[in-house]
This record gives sequence, C-alpha cells and structure tokens, in this order.
Amino acid sequence: MWTYHLDLLDRAVPRYTSYPTAAEFGEGIDQADIARALAGVAREEPVSLYLHIPYCHEICWYCGCNTGSAARQGRLDAYVEALGSEIDLVATRLGGRGRVRRIAFGGGSPNALSSLQFVRLFDRLVTAFAASEVDVSIELDPRTLDRPWIDAVAGIGIRSASLGVQSFSPQIQAAIGRVQPVEMIAAATDALRGAGVTSLNFDLMYGLPGQDEAELERSIAAALALGPDRLAVFGYAHLPQMFSRQRRIDGATLPGAEARFRQAALAHDMLVGARYQPIGFDHFARPGDPLAVAARTGGLRRNFQGFTEDRCDTLIGLGASAISRLEGLLAQNEKAPGRYRMRLSADQLPVQRGIAIGAEDLRRGQMIERLLCDGRATIDPDIAIAAQHRIAPFVERGLARFDGGELAILPAGLPYARSIAATLDAYRATSAGAFSRAV
Repeated sequence: MWTYHLDLLDRAVPRYTSYPTAAEFGEGIDQADIARALAGVAREEPVSLYLHIPYCHEICWYCGCNTGSAARQGRLDAYVEALGSEIDLVATRLGGRGRVRRIAFGGGSPNALSSLQFVRLFDRLVTAFAASEVDVSIELDPRTLDRPWIDAVAGIGIRSASLGVQSFSPQIQAAIGRVQPVEMIAAATDALRGAGVTSLNFDLMYGLPGQDEAELERSIAAALALGPDRLAVFGYAHLPQMFSRQRRIDGATLPGAEARFRQAALAHDMLVGARYQPIGFDHFARPGDPLAVAARTGGLRRNFQGFTEDRCDTLIGLGASAISRLEGLLAQNEKAPGRYRMRLSADQLPVQRGIAIGAEDLRRGQMIERLLCDGRATIDPDIAIAAQHRIAPFVERGLARFDGGELAILPAGLPYARSIAATLDAYRATSAGAFSRAV
C-alpha cells in the first residue's frame, strides 16, 4: 500500500508533541513567567500532571531519554526530595486553582524508585493538589518490576501502564543493551493485569541493529500473543553525536532507510490485520481501548507523551527536563538533576528555557495537531497560500489532498504524516533543531 519516496523522507522532522517544538525553546522564559501562568489557571480548570523520573537501574544503549544510572541510593533519595519540593512549590503557586484529573509518570523508569518511595511520592501529590479522583498512567521497566511494585500499582489503582519491550529477539536485545526474556515480559503482563491494569501498552522498535523483516514479524507475533491493549512501534533514531550511550551500537549493522520503511509497513499491516485500530502512524489500539475510542470520536490529542485521550489544555511537568504547557507559554525544567535540585533548594521554580506562544503559534499548532490526530485539518487561507508549494509534492504523488482549504493525509501518505505536518511549521526554515527521521 505504501510507496517509498526517498526525497520526501530525506529530511528529519519533529514528532510534534508540542508546537512550537522544543527546538525553538530559548532562555526567554523564567520562573516569574511560570508563576504568572500558574496564577492564571481557573479554579475548576482540568489539569494534567507529568512527573519525570530520570533514572534507570540499567541504561539501554539505544535510549535517547534524559536518564542516568540509579546505582546510588543517595542520588535517588536526593532527587525524590527535590521533586517533593517542586510539588509543594507548584501547588502553593496554584493556590487551590485547577482540578488535577490525570497524572502520568515517565522516565527513565519510575520503578527505578523503590515501591515505598513511589507510594509516598504519589501520596504527596494527592495531598498537595487535592487530587482525589484522578486517572494514573505509568511507564515501567519489566526487568525491575518486582512484587512490591505490583502491589503499589494495585494499591494506587493504576489502570494504564506501558512496558518497554522494544524487541523479543535475544540477539537484538543483546545488541541494544536490553536483555529481557519473553518469560519476563509475560510475567510482567500477567502481574499488571492481576493488579487491575486495563490499558496495557507495549513499546516496540524497528530499525534496530541486525533487524530484518523476519525478526520484526516474530517480535510482533510474540507481542500479539500476550494481548496488549495498545502498541507503539517506533523507529530507532541513531544519534550517537547527541547520546554517547548509542556509540555502543554499531551503525554499520543498522537497516537502511528503505529497509526501515518496509519494516514500518510490515508492522502496520500485521497490527491492522490483528484488528488493532491504527492511531496516527505508529500507534495501535484495540477498538475498545480509550485511545481508540478517542480517535473515532474526535477526542484524540497529542502532547509530550505522544497520542493521548487526555483533553486537558493545561499540563504541568514536574521533575528534571519536564515540560509544562500553560496559557501563553511552554516551559522546560532544568535538564541536569544536579542543577534541578540546586534551584529547588533555593526555593525557585526550576525552569530553564521555554517559549511564549503567540496567536500564530496557536493557530498552526491546532492545525498540526488535528492533521496528525484526525488525518485532516482545515487550513487558514493565509497559511494555506504560504504552504501550498511545500504541500504540492505530497499531493502530486497521491499522499495528501489539499482542496477547499482542507489538508488531508491519504492512506498512502500515512508514513509521511510528520513530513506533511512540517509543511505547516513556520519554524522549519530557520530552526537548527536536530530531529529523527519520519520513518
């Protein structure tokens, strides 16, 4: 169904988990801006929280996340203490305004913390933000998912969880520094189901070292046998100049661009054939999962966690490198845990950089979000005129339709979705940001 067009995929493009993207962030946003934005949150406004735990017990070589080793307990203790200080500081700034509806824990690996640390952290959140009725999601590393952690998931009432699987091939697992036998994934799946998780996601990857279509097919089949509610199938982004841990991966063993494209197509066909609903280009969900329901009913959104059914416009990021989306701005915390802790020890909001969002940004951001979430978007006339020449190559090859002010991604254009969205991005001609390939 898909045709490979090298010239249309040769340019790296953003994932568009925000607009403007983090590549446009600068030092023009400070803690005074954050304080003003928090003061402007309406009393009953729905709010989402994201907490970043930048530690893992084992560092995977492919990883591009902000994470470090959890080998020293003192390092974890100090971070959790600082995170608690930020929780209290932000809650004080809100002054009872806003109603927390969703809490997401990511990393790194939240289960780099002990289960007791995590439960205490969650209790502090619930108390500080008066979050009595809240949906909770969490990313988990199956290699360190022990019984106390399963009990914590059950006790808190977490219903949505994501397991980092990547590949079921022992050879590829060894090549990316993430060894976890299929029995381990199966045990984690059964335990989380028993703990009450009703929406379980597996993260898988294509474009890994030594990976071919046959191996990817076997990994997807193994994943389907365990019956996750959602799957995210990402292309590995090899950027060793940015992430030193990736230098342990031999770039000569990576599939080429066209081979990656074929792998993505294989994953799409297998999962759709297994009756998973495609969500955008690289996410899939069972028809009854909340993500699939949101996609069918026009409620799908895109934020820093990717595709989501979370409709909150206000998202507060807590922890090192976490990003907040507030009225009129995007802001990112200090990335280095040491500097993050230092700012909080001085009773300062730990924002490092960000960007003010103008009316033009809002318009373009909404169009890009709808295009990626719904496959179509109404384009304002002035933006349509300016973007027409950039959209034309996709239209000419049957990948998109641009008619009467509506831009639509056609079935053959699905793997080009991010590239098509980039035609609406006013920053792409001037930004120096480094991004991954669209496929």
